Amino acid sequence: MNSISSNLNLMIKACDKASKFIIRDFGEIENLQVSKKGPRDFVTKTDKKVEEILVSELTKSKKGYSFITEESGKIFNKNKNIFWIIDPIDGTINFLHGIPHFAISIALQIENEIQSGVIYDPIKNEIFYAEKNNGAFQDNNRIRVSKKINIEECLFASNNEGIKKIHPQLNLRNTGCAALDLAYVGCGRLDGFFHNKINLWDVAAGKIIIEEAGGKVNNISAFKTNEINIRAGNSSIYDKMLKEIGNF
Repeated sequence: MNSISSNLNLMIKACDKASKFIIRDFGEIENLQVSKKGPRDFVTKTDKKVEEILVSELTKSKKGYSFITEESGKIFNKNKNIFWIIDPIDGTINFLHGIPHFAISIALQIENEIQSGVIYDPIKNEIFYAEKNNGAFQDNNRIRVSKKINIEECLFASNNEGIKKIHPQLNLRNTGCAALDLAYVGCGRLDGFFHNKINLWDVAAGKIIIEEAGGKVNNISAFKTNEINIRAGNSSIYDKMLKEIGNF
């Protein structure tokens, strides 16, 4: 592994440990479709279990850091200006339906600035990570955003609302997992991503991955934690994308 900080190393190890539970539970989804409880409760349990593992692992050597998590909200510890930002399973609906496209997302925010991020896809066994001023990587290989400059050649991701309002001007996908959409912009599979009223834990890790991969992301700290309007893309296409989506 390339030279990384102890914090990022800790984040990667926490993802690795938690992923084993996700993979196990994902394998049981089909059996649960017929259970009386129904799979929705089960997913909530998986989310909570994975979050517990992540919090436990991250706390072991960084006891003072605070948390912002999907399931538990804000958890304040001694360091109130340092936060782990966690989404235990981004893409829960995909998970619920047996679609293998979801991820664990962890970011580290210090003094309102995201310093590092990890997005881990446990089923495809792909890990994307970045640290401020240290580049972005996928499975130890340096990644860069795409070099596309013609918007008609580009592929963008958004949510249903984005696709309904913007289509057919742009070639669009809604994959159901914002974290992986952002990771894919970082490694050049997608050229841009836009989404309104999204949560911080869905996008925090992806933001630094794209920026460290040479892309552009708007200032998400200008929004409330659960009402972020995010715009991200390769540097050549970013402004053209903004023009196409207008006041979406």
